[in-house]
Formats: sequence, C-alpha cells, structure tokens
Amino acid sequence: MDREQKYRRLEQASPEEIAALQKQVKESEWRQTYHIQPVTGLLNDPNGFAYFAGEYHLFYQWFPLGTYHGLKYWYHTASKDLVHWRNVGKAIAPDTSFDSHGVYSGSGIVKDSQLHLMYTGNARDENWNRQTSQCIAVMDENRAVSKWEKPVIDQVPAGYTAHFRDPKVWKDDDMYRCVIGTQRNDFTGTAVVYESPDLLEWRFVGEMGTNLNDFGYMWECPDYFELDGQGVFLFCPQGLAPEGDRFLNLYQSGYVTGKPLNRETLVFSHGCFHELDRGFDFYAPQTMKDMQGRRIMVAWMGQPEIGYPTDSHGWAHCLTLPRTLELCDGKLLQKPVVELQKLRQKRSDVQDTLTNEAKTYDGIAGAAFEMICTFDPLEAEAVGIEIRSSEKERTVITYNTVMQKVTMDRSMAGEIINSSYGATRSCRLVAEQIQFHLFVDTSSVELFINDGEEVFTSRIFPQPDSKGIRFFVNKGNAHLKATKWDLTHAGNDIEGNE
Repeated sequence: MDREQKYRRLEQASPEEIAALQKQVKESEWRQTYHIQPVTGLLNDPNGFAYFAGEYHLFYQWFPLGTYHGLKYWYHTASKDLVHWRNVGKAIAPDTSFDSHGVYSGSGIVKDSQLHLMYTGNARDENWNRQTSQCIAVMDENRAVSKWEKPVIDQVPAGYTAHFRDPKVWKDDDMYRCVIGTQRNDFTGTAVVYESPDLLEWRFVGEMGTNLNDFGYMWECPDYFELDGQGVFLFCPQGLAPEGDRFLNLYQSGYVTGKPLNRETLVFSHGCFHELDRGFDFYAPQTMKDMQGRRIMVAWMGQPEIGYPTDSHGWAHCLTLPRTLELCDGKLLQKPVVELQKLRQKRSDVQDTLTNEAKTYDGIAGAAFEMICTFDPLEAEAVGIEIRSSEKERTVITYNTVMQKVTMDRSMAGEIINSSYGATRSCRLVAEQIQFHLFVDTSSVELFINDGEEVFTSRIFPQPDSKGIRFFVNKGNAHLKATKWDLTHAGNDIEGNE
C-alpha cells in the first residue's frame, strides 16, 4: 500500500465513496449488536475514557477510509449508562503540524468544567523520521472540541527513542501526573512519569522504577491507578517470547500490583506480571474511575498487524464491554458492569445432571446472548460448552479437572483469523466448581470465569445460522445449572455524525 493512500484524510473522500463504504458495512453479517464498533473503517485503542457533564465519554482510534492502520483520528461515543452508546462523531482530527500524521492514543481528565484530552501527536519530517509530542484538546459541555495551539510536551527526553506515546493522566492531591509508554535507546520497553500543577507546564520526573528492566522492546498504553490502597500498573509490552500458555498473542496486555508508586523516587515495588486477558483478541486497555467510585476498564477487542474477516466488509474491530476491576490478593478480578443487565430479554433456564454425554436444550440457543452456567460438583474429567455451533462450526470452552485448566478452542469457530498464533488459549485454574459467564455477540465472545478470576476475550466469525449451544461432561458426571438471556440490540449503528 502506498504512503499516499495510507495517509488520506477524511475530506479527501467523496460523498459517493463514504456512502459506498457505509453500504458495505451495513451489509456485513458480522456487525455486532451491543458492542462499540466503527461506523466505517478501522477502530483500535480506546481513548479519553471519562465521566463528564452527565455522561460517559469514550473515544477510539479511528481510520475511516479503510481497514488498515492509516491516518488516525479520534472518534467520539457517549453513553449515560455504559450500555447504550451513541455516535457523536469525529472528535480530534490530524490537522496541525504536530499531529499531521496521526492523532495517537491518550486519556481524559476533567478540569475547570472541561474534559481535557491528552494525546500523542504523530508527525513525520521530510525524511520520514518520526516526531512525537504530547498534546491537549479540550471538550466543553456542548461537546465542542478545540486543540491547544502547541504541544505541552514537545521533546522526547534523552535516553529514549521516538516511540514515546499514550499519556495516561491522573490527579493527585498535590499535582497532575501522567505516565507515558516508551522505548529506551537500547530498544527495551519502559514507562516514564511527568508532573504538572495545571496540565499546561509539564516536568519530566523520570522513569518508573519497576523490576522489569528487560521486558519487551516497547511498552504501550500504560495506565497507573490505586485500588484498595494498592498501586496497579497496566501496560502492553511488545516483544515477549511465549512461555507455555502465556504470551501467545502477537502483543500482550497485563499488569503488576504492589505498594503505591512513590511520587518522589518513582519506585514501584510490585509482584509478578499477570496477563489481563487469556483470549486471542485483547489489547490497549484503558481505565477510568466513575462517580460511583468504580474502576472501569475497556479495551480494544483486536490485535495489531493481524487480518480479520471483516476487513473485506469495510470495517474492522470493536471494543470490549466495560468491566469493573476489583483487587483480591494482588490479582485483578474483572466483572461486566451491572448495567449490562438492562440488555436482558427472554430468559431460559435449565438444570440437569450430565453423565458422559453432550446435550442441547429447548430455548438455549442464539447468536447474541448472555449466559451464566455452573458445573458443580465436578465429578468428571472435563466439562464444558459449545457455542455458536452447527454441523461444521463451534467454539468450544472446556475445563479439565485433572489438568486444572480452562481452554478456549476456536479452530472450528468459522472464518479463520491469522492462524500463525494458534487456535487455542488456555490457563490454569484451581476450582471445585466452575462458572462460565458468557457474553456472545454476532462476532465475539467474552468469557468471565468464576466471578472474573480469569477472562477470555475473542473474536469469532461463524455463519449466521450457527446458533447452537451444547453442554458436555466427559468421563464422569456433573450437575449443570444454566440461565440464558437473549440480548436486545444496543450497539452504535451505522448512522453516525461523521
């Protein structure tokens, strides 16, 4: 693909081209029904997640004219309840010298009755060398967005490459602070901290003091917050080698927890690195603290540099459902926000004991649903469920009680996604009973296990008539209790203000 095509601006497209793209998207059989998805083109990182003027605001990286990573904008969605999102439209465009080649990721914070959006501006010089700066745009209560005239951080500090991006800003009692993901000159990843009294003047404080000194070649999308008196640091390390069932995706997303970050020394004493999600398609998470005091996370349900079946349909990717984060013994538990219960429609229930068999039940089927099923007691070698199944297609979720391992298998889930990263994902889980809490949409599945102790997020692309749900127990017996709800359509539709 040539550079000119990759960096086309939205206004360079004719109304006929936009209309044709919209028509192509609308005809796609894999459009989601209750997830945030792009009106056209490519969506990636969630940005600027905040509560402001009576609504939740969530922006995302957006290239409107194709399903490749072209010239990035910020697109704006808003919701009063974290469930029903409306498309507000284009929020920040790459239209200045400091963000001419892309409005890259960042975060939001409310100050002086305005939502301040701090982002990375990406520019290129005449020799195509990357130039990055950290910039601010502000949105008022009428949703009007304006940029500050110049970047607030216009230089990369000594010792780091131009891969310097994704500021996550927060407010302490004494100061605003932000953490930025970067790459050292020796091509190892890390994060640095800045502080400011007013969001305008920023001072480089130094590198965050972790014990992860050789942990990938770049850290993206850092996010620091405190929960129950503990420090939590989320980030996306690129370049980790697989280790058994860990680090099997192209790029990883995870976190460390420990004592709160020392604001003077920047030392963060933490435990081991945990993957946030065990599935195939999860990256660039961002959190916010809402008016109820909840820490809520959303992520990109996708991976960079991988082709997906909807690429030929004029759109690519979606965002995960919002999840509340809770800390338990140094580990984050992820739970779907309770507001999602508003989507529930027709309910179906089943209770049964299965012995060395697989069964289906009347009313337990569908393409867009929520389901909670529990196997207890586990007097079998393996238990599990098949979703979006037909004669030729199925996504299989299994808990092996002998190996104490959960596995998601999408080898027969429909259209193939990049197979070089494998078709199964697994993790160890010690449990006396197993609960699978599923949110299945037209082309995705989000699986919360045992109240969010582990989560698997994956895109799947089955045919529309693959709607079967089957429960199975191997080599023994187990009692099954399941409740399924059909879910109403709540996603952002093709019609949007662009």
